[in-house]
Amino acid sequence: MFGIPRAPLVLGLAGLLPFIAAAFASTLAHSNPLLTKVDSLEALLLYGTIILSFMSGVLWGFATKAEGTKATVGYILSVLPALWAFFMRGGAVADTLFYLAIGFIGLLVLDYFFYRNGLTPRWWMRLRIVLTVIVVTCLSIGAYQ
Repeated sequence: MFGIPRAPLVLGLAGLLPFIAAAFASTLAHSNPLLTKVDSLEALLLYGTIILSFMSGVLWGFATKAEGTKATVGYILSVLPALWAFFMRGGAVADTLFYLAIGFIGLLVLDYFFYRNGLTPRWWMRLRIVLTVIVVTCLSIGAYQ
């Protein structure tokens, strides 16, 4: 698919399953006594926070490929998604899901920075755009339940 190697593509798509399942479950919670809206939204919130923080580590890895000022800027930018996930927690679940969605959009901007600086694989943005659109959609579904 779009010149993305099989392993990152399959694993990236597999990583979407909890987002999709939780968003789907949150829409069914009102009609299914086995599902609760709170549980599915909490799952979406927890998984989104984990993945956004994980992506900070990926960006940190890209920063290690740079030197000098470019490396310093890369390291600083790489911690922003994890800090965003940490500081945007709390308050209403819907608000936090909305903030997480914004965090993933911001992550895509950071991905592009690392891509433009030659620190990512050539296929990186093709994968990240697909994954980000689906993640933001799922988080938005949860935020507007």
